[in-house]
Amino acid sequence: MSTFDPKTILELDGYLDPFLPAITYRHERFQERKNAIIDHEGGYDKFSRGYDQMGFTVRENGEFVYREWAPGAKEANLIGEFNSWNRISHPMTKNQYGVWEVVIPPKAPGVCAIEHNSKVKISLISPTNERIERLPAWVQRVTQDLVISPVYEARFWNPPAEETYTFKNPRPPKPEAIRIYEAHVGISSSEPRIGTYNEFTENVLPRIKKLGYNTIQLMAIMEHPYYASFGYQVTSFFAASSRYGTPEELKKLVDTAHGMGITVLLDVVHSHASKNVLDGINAFDGTDHLYFHEGGKGRHELWDSRLFNYGSHEVLRFLLSNLRFYMETYQFDGFRFDGVTSMMYTHHGIGTGFSGGYHEYFGDNADVEAIVYLMLANDMIHSLYPSAITIAEDVSGMPLLCIPSQKGGVGFDYRLSMAIPDMWIKLLKHKSDDEWEMGNIVHTLTNRRHGEKSVAYAESHDQALVGDKTLAFWLMDKEMYTHMSDLTEMTPVISRGLALHKMIRLLVHTLGGEGYLNFEGNEFGHPEWLDFPREGNNNSFQYARRQWNVLDDDILRYKYLNEFDAVMNNTEEKYKWLSSPQAYVSLKHEGDKMIVYERAGLLFIFNFHPTKSFTDYRVGVDVAGEYSVIFTSDEKRFGGFDNVSLKTTYKTTAMEWHTRKNWLQVYSPSRTCTVLGLTKA
Repeated sequence: MSTFDPKTILELDGYLDPFLPAITYRHERFQERKNAIIDHEGGYDKFSRGYDQMGFTVRENGEFVYREWAPGAKEANLIGEFNSWNRISHPMTKNQYGVWEVVIPPKAPGVCAIEHNSKVKISLISPTNERIERLPAWVQRVTQDLVISPVYEARFWNPPAEETYTFKNPRPPKPEAIRIYEAHVGISSSEPRIGTYNEFTENVLPRIKKLGYNTIQLMAIMEHPYYASFGYQVTSFFAASSRYGTPEELKKLVDTAHGMGITVLLDVVHSHASKNVLDGINAFDGTDHLYFHEGGKGRHELWDSRLFNYGSHEVLRFLLSNLRFYMETYQFDGFRFDGVTSMMYTHHGIGTGFSGGYHEYFGDNADVEAIVYLMLANDMIHSLYPSAITIAEDVSGMPLLCIPSQKGGVGFDYRLSMAIPDMWIKLLKHKSDDEWEMGNIVHTLTNRRHGEKSVAYAESHDQALVGDKTLAFWLMDKEMYTHMSDLTEMTPVISRGLALHKMIRLLVHTLGGEGYLNFEGNEFGHPEWLDFPREGNNNSFQYARRQWNVLDDDILRYKYLNEFDAVMNNTEEKYKWLSSPQAYVSLKHEGDKMIVYERAGLLFIFNFHPTKSFTDYRVGVDVAGEYSVIFTSDEKRFGGFDNVSLKTTYKTTAMEWHTRKNWLQVYSPSRTCTVLGLTKA
């Protein structure tokens, strides 16, 4: 039963008082939907296993069963290589709910009549008496041969037992705090081509483990026809992308990660769907409104895609089953939901800025059906998999986004702190170093909703794409091509770039949230942007890859940034600042460009001043005792100058300083950050 009490919401945020009727209304709609699923479908467990009934299934006796929801169609036939694409030999029958079905007897006891990996389609007669052919909506394998056509072909995936991957490792325990490595399998090779699941398993997973990340967020897994869409224009929701390999190879990737103790999240796209008809689910039964709203309500103007009808019972079955499918079939541990802002508002965020005024989150702008879907999705996932993790990509700052659905929230575990990377890009583009405002930086990093967890990041895939630049590129630009070798001089540009790259990351990691995210390659200052093969670049793979070669070349300075990233993550594992209460910031000095704060028993000291180093700089600290250096960005192993002694100890003086009970004095060189820890109380 629901534990929702509107008054408890006010304990989290009193400013929500005027909006309690709207919050109560959406919670009542959520409870109605959930009750309908319990009363008519037997609950989440049964309802979310739609893939056991819909699409292709094989019974123990070898019978092949195909079911498809297409209420608008007048006639349906299963066609494929198995019947030489005969449009009348295997007719389907429709029940009262608009679900078509055909059963094909086994060709021998226990032997399916349709061969594994053979091509199939459904042939329909539309409401206007046109013959239309579609890829089955629940199909689990589609392939593309660009030499012939960009249009996908559906395949019946039913490998024999000896070719079916068997999971060997249990899911790892839920991390206390997530350190996410956002990755794209296709770009994970140094070679100018599409990388594979197997290559990622063999070559990239060990790197991620060594770097100290405990979570991987895999992008572009759900099948999408246009590689350059980054996976955000999905055509076949149940098909893992075949451009990287087979379903069994993806299972091996996830299982191997689990064996390393790494949690694996799927970047799931339920915010919209590709408008493709021939190989998507648009106009599936010849109508405009099967899975989507009809007319303008069902179209995203900016993305040129279709929008789901989250109020439809069968659409809920499709989407909730889609989540369950990836949890069960591939053993994913949770999801990063893409485009949550677009879902939660009727304007989809198009041409709308969010000022933080609460009236923007509720009322006519709120898409209650979509919010209820997200509440159901989170409630289902956490009910069936208590250790699962869900993350929302939301730029609006919706209150209660990360409060459980049963308590009136939307139910996510984390939200992405999307304002943080925007701030860094603006600073690097528009401000000189001496114009950086320490107070504004700290405010942006600490401005998050009480009681709701957030994932902080300095840059994600968004900042790595062509048209923008990575932080490393903003910092060092063309000198990355000429002065990243230890055999060349350490120019002012490279020195500044290496220093600020480390400082920005540690500041975000330790101050910005309860989780941390990095996009693949950015940890070592990837030298170039990301641009997929397309007409505009002559279909080149030059920039659709990660240049591990520059990291693995011991003569280049990328290794220093990589080493710093590893130490940063592994130190978090030891001291657990991400799962500790928010930091106490004792100093934001605009003139000195200093930031000082405490978190998880550690003292963090940042000197962002472009030229000034400070000797015997007094900083406040709450706990008395003797402190020593845990690590500093100025160490030689991180490309620094070893100006900070690792052997020096710092004793506190019992006198209040910057609202702290004690102070100590440190040497803080220009553009360095130092982490101190208590070694003797």
